[in-house]
Amino acid sequence: MVAASGAVWGRAEQQDFRGRVRGTLLGVAVGDALGAPVDGLKVEEIRAGYGVEGLVDLAVGYGRRGAVTHHTQLTLFTVDGLIRAQVRRDTGAWHPPTDVHRAYLRWAATQRDWGPDERRKEDGWLAREEWLYVRRDPTRALLLGLGDETMGTLESPKNSGELGPEAVARSAPFGLLVGWEPQLVVQLAVECAAQTHGHPTACLSAGAYAVIVHALARGESLDGAVQRALALLAARPGHQPVSDALQHALGAVRQGMPSPARVEELVGDGAADGMLAGAVYCALVGEDVRHGLCLAVNQGGPSGAAGALTGGLLGALHGETALPPAWLAELEGRPTILELADDFAMEMTQGPALHGPAGSAPGWLARYPRGG
Repeated sequence: MVAASGAVWGRAEQQDFRGRVRGTLLGVAVGDALGAPVDGLKVEEIRAGYGVEGLVDLAVGYGRRGAVTHHTQLTLFTVDGLIRAQVRRDTGAWHPPTDVHRAYLRWAATQRDWGPDERRKEDGWLAREEWLYVRRDPTRALLLGLGDETMGTLESPKNSGELGPEAVARSAPFGLLVGWEPQLVVQLAVECAAQTHGHPTACLSAGAYAVIVHALARGESLDGAVQRALALLAARPGHQPVSDALQHALGAVRQGMPSPARVEELVGDGAADGMLAGAVYCALVGEDVRHGLCLAVNQGGPSGAAGALTGGLLGALHGETALPPAWLAELEGRPTILELADDFAMEMTQGPALHGPAGSAPGWLARYPRGG
């Protein structure tokens, strides 16, 4: 897997990219936090608890407003793994799926351990963030897939029958590799999805989502991004359920006023392809970010995943300044998310100034050790 060398970055391009990276990661988190308190509730139950319009503001989940779930946690560790891959490239070692898997194992440790272990020097800074050491309803597939050191691959995937949306919901960061060719973005997302969700539909949904984010981060329209994903999917065996779901989402846009019933129809049983379709639809028809996110979570399926997926799309499309400021003000982990987003943007635009043949910044290698 060889990444394309990125263009020379001017100041305006760097600032736009950083805004989209921040928007994507904060969007995932704020959508996740919005949907988490109503995850799995039926529409009638949501309305009974929050009024006839359903959930229109952050609600209490896990003891506070703005709490995130494992979707956000794993998205952050995806970013950590991608930065590590770039840093390790100087050593001649270049296999991003391995670096992402190691990052996921660091996440798995947060689900077992009481807190950070300062003795593990290769952990880097993210795994030392104490607020991440909480269980926020990770699924059995995640815990099993990352329960030992063996990495699932496309040839030998973990949980080969698993269709859930968790692998898609952590895949937005792959799309932020804007210097990569789109087909490589799809491939990396698919390979990393197989580490926990081995069914082709789950893997290809992750690839499609990542390449849609990729097109958005490069400044394309959402409709154009979905068309690009469809073209790339067509060459891959087993793509039909995912392609059909995306076509279904595009068709639903022309079917009148958005409603929870339409979102539920797209989401179906909450599998990866349906969740992808629901998120694309909500991002396409939402009047603004708030409306799109509320539409995504006020349905009877996995609302946290729906919010995370929709938020990632809207954040990549519009950048951080389009996200509801009152929600960001209460978002759990916002300082960490912003710090990680800025590190990712800096690595992707100015990596040679941080590490390379001419020398490396010791502070950077302490944050993102080459050995971990």
